[in-house]
Amino acid sequence: MRIYTRTGDAGQTGVIGGRLDKDDNRVEAYGTVDELNSFVGQAMACLDPEKYADMLQELKTIQNELFDLGSDLALFKPGLRPYKAAPEMTVKLEQLIDRYDGETPDITRFVLPGGSAASSLFHVCRTVCRRAERRVVTLARTVEVHPPVLTYLNRLSDLFFTMARAANHREGVPDSEYERSGEVFRRKS
Repeated sequence: MRIYTRTGDAGQTGVIGGRLDKDDNRVEAYGTVDELNSFVGQAMACLDPEKYADMLQELKTIQNELFDLGSDLALFKPGLRPYKAAPEMTVKLEQLIDRYDGETPDITRFVLPGGSAASSLFHVCRTVCRRAERRVVTLARTVEVHPPVLTYLNRLSDLFFTMARAANHREGVPDSEYERSGEVFRRKS
């Protein structure tokens, strides 16, 4: 099998059920999800396999789910095949958020990206995830988007924030708080 097909040389790409310009909102949306998946892979490659074994396992699942989301976003005509994203995927993310949040101390102020190297990588994933979410919102203004895709991305960015804080905690590095912030978060109950 050849990797190059030459079918995209004129600025179009194949999607499930048709062809679109490479700068179409649909292509931009699933392309940004693909970019996020690459950053998740980078984070995985840099994490200590012993200290982060639980997160590495969850990130592998997330990579597969991001591929599912991209596939749903690449579906040009609804009904050509069943969607892959399901609400249960978001429920699982919420459970992970609660678990990793339980590892961390209370915060009351905004947290700046950084601290440990692992935390920094999760913050990059968080911000790319937010951009992917924005691209999907843009797409949803003009075409039907499977609702679990948007919900998943919204929750996934929260998970990356929580993983970033948990990584700092595991490394013994305090979160860096935004100095000009007032107290904006409630303490955990």
